[in-house]
Amino acid sequence: MTQTDHTPPSPAFVLVRPQMGENIGAAARAMWNFGLDRMRLVAPRDGWPNPNAVAMASGAGRLLDNAQLSSDLPGAIADSTFVFATTARSRDLTKPVFSPQEAMRHAARTIADGGRVSVLFGPERAGLENDDISRANAIISVPVNPAFASLNLAQCVLLVGYEWMRATGDVTPETTEMAGTDWAEGVEVEHLAKHYEDRLEDAGFFFPEHKAASMRTNLRNMWSRMPLTRADVQMMHGVLRQIVRWKTRDDETR
Repeated sequence: MTQTDHTPPSPAFVLVRPQMGENIGAAARAMWNFGLDRMRLVAPRDGWPNPNAVAMASGAGRLLDNAQLSSDLPGAIADSTFVFATTARSRDLTKPVFSPQEAMRHAARTIADGGRVSVLFGPERAGLENDDISRANAIISVPVNPAFASLNLAQCVLLVGYEWMRATGDVTPETTEMAGTDWAEGVEVEHLAKHYEDRLEDAGFFFPEHKAASMRTNLRNMWSRMPLTRADVQMMHGVLRQIVRWKTRDDETR
């Protein structure tokens, strides 16, 4: 597949001798989740095209339609200037070993400088062979449980794809959905605190007298620690008003 002027440069994900069409489809879906559309297939076991891959791709079928098919690995990476190989095991080969995060940062820098990057993913049963890895410039090693280091093909593709998005996109570490409201302003929180202090004073809460000042300070400190929205403030006012109304009615019926 040749990227158009409208497609941002990205690494090619090369599935080496994949065994199941379902896993190829799941890998395509994982790639498209993160805007990656350069899939290459090396000697898929069950041939190509594969209807099971299409069924599993679930909306990412165009990646399969445009996947580049190669009979061997050298052909699949012939245009690459830097190649990563994913493996969870030590292969007794002297190569730089990257975390997925740092690998995709390196890939982003290489592509920005005009290079072409490929990432190799091995077959489901045993992963890449040493002969495959010997053709890579570096290894991506995923920190996993050493007692169970095997990753599903699509899982590994998803993980590396996510790190690509982190390296190249504007990923917000944390956000808050405001649900139609805004954060309360200081004056609103101050009014709420005063409302509660007044009603608690009426109820005789600030006792004994010599502790009243510190109790008020602790209450103000509590309100200031709470990330209140305007809706929260309105609700808390309503809670207190209803308690006062209920207490008044209860007193009147006695």
